[in-house]
Parts: sequence; C-alpha cells; structure tokens
Amino acid sequence: MVTAGAALLVLLAAACGSEPELQQPVPLYGENPIEYPVELWDQDLEGTTVLRLRVSDTGQVDSVEVEETSGHDALDRAAVDGASSLRFEPGRKDGKRVRMWASLPVEFSRRPRSSNDP
Repeated sequence: MVTAGAALLVLLAAACGSEPELQQPVPLYGENPIEYPVELWDQDLEGTTVLRLRVSDTGQVDSVEVEETSGHDALDRAAVDGASSLRFEPGRKDGKRVRMWASLPVEFSRRPRSSNDP
C-alpha cells in the first residue's frame, strides 16, 4: 500500500484577550487512510492538495472540500476520499469540544520522507 504524507495545519488562530480560547483539532496518529493512487505513482505524478475539513465535536470529519488543487483531479479525489476517514482529537472552545474547520495539506510525493519530517 502506498500512502501520501499528511500534516495538519489548522487555520484557526488562538483568540486573544477576552475572546474565548480555541484549541485546534489534533489528528490521531497510527494509520494514514490517504493512499497514493498506484497508477499515478507509476506515471511519476506528484503534487500537494490542500483540503478544508470540518472536524466534528466527536473528532470525525463530516465535510471535506478542496481548498487548493494539486493540479491532478485523481490526486485531489484520493485526498478527499482518504481524509473522510481521518480521526481527530476534537477542537475545543473554552474547554468544551466543538466542531471547527481545519486546513490539511496532503503531499503526494515519490521521494521518501526523512525521519526528521513531522
């Protein structure tokens, strides 16, 4: 099984002053359901798809949109399909679990990741 690398970058900034404190959703690690389509791997196609995910208060992804395309529809579809199965520690507002949007870049690359990569 060939998998794509994914790193979470949440677009929500922590609030300042009297605004409620927001804690960003954190991905649960252990498995990566985003697979690099083998036919695209064989064609040397690479790219990064940036997804916009809505993470529920239970940590499930309940909505996925392509925020930035990789330039290849099949890579974008693979990212969306896999992201639907991701699980997160839910985001929190004032200590309570809440649904919120997050941005997730999914890199499809044939180059091996360094052990120092997040």
